[in-house]
Amino acid sequence: MRDDVRVFVIEQLTDMNYDIDDIDDDTTLGPSGVDLESLALADLSVRVEDRYGLKFADDESEKLALMTVGEFTTMIADRVAATADGNS
Repeated sequence: MRDDVRVFVIEQLTDMNYDIDDIDDDTTLGPSGVDLESLALADLSVRVEDRYGLKFADDESEKLALMTVGEFTTMIADRVAATADGNS
């Protein structure tokens, strides 16, 4: 699941016109990494919410900006798995 989420996130960054050539799991989403500004981070969050049926809390945006691509994709995969487990 994590690999699928990572592919989705990279596809979305490409769609948002970000250069993904040097992105790896250790690249931060915010400054000194992908360099997503708050509106772009909100856009990515909405795309993830729509795709995976998740909801991010309003106060999570600062935390997301500090995450690496690997941490972000792992968190999403974990939440999707937890939601699936809860619906079983």
